[in-house]
Amino acid sequence: MTDKIDVQNVGQPGKTYRVDAAKYAEMCKAVLAIVPTEPPGMTPAEIIAAVKPHLTEALFPGGETAGWWVKCVQLDLEAKGILKRGTKGPVRVWRTS
Repeated sequence: MTDKIDVQNVGQPGKTYRVDAAKYAEMCKAVLAIVPTEPPGMTPAEIIAAVKPHLTEALFPGGETAGWWVKCVQLDLEAKGILKRGTKGPVRVWRTS
């Protein structure tokens, strides 16, 4: 049985989801390592491409499911105020600190 943690979604305030804690932690570390602290930031596609070299094969074999996990982490970190999203498209995010 895998450990789970609760994550938030900036688009659904007050609602939480249970996800795999190890995958979340690894992806969160990778996202925070590559996302810049200044606008304009990065698009989700840029983040997905940039995080893959930071992921272990044990949790993300061949980078599989990286896109889903990037979005999960992005929305959670936005809800927590750690990432900020630009006001105009395309979606671009950057770290707030």
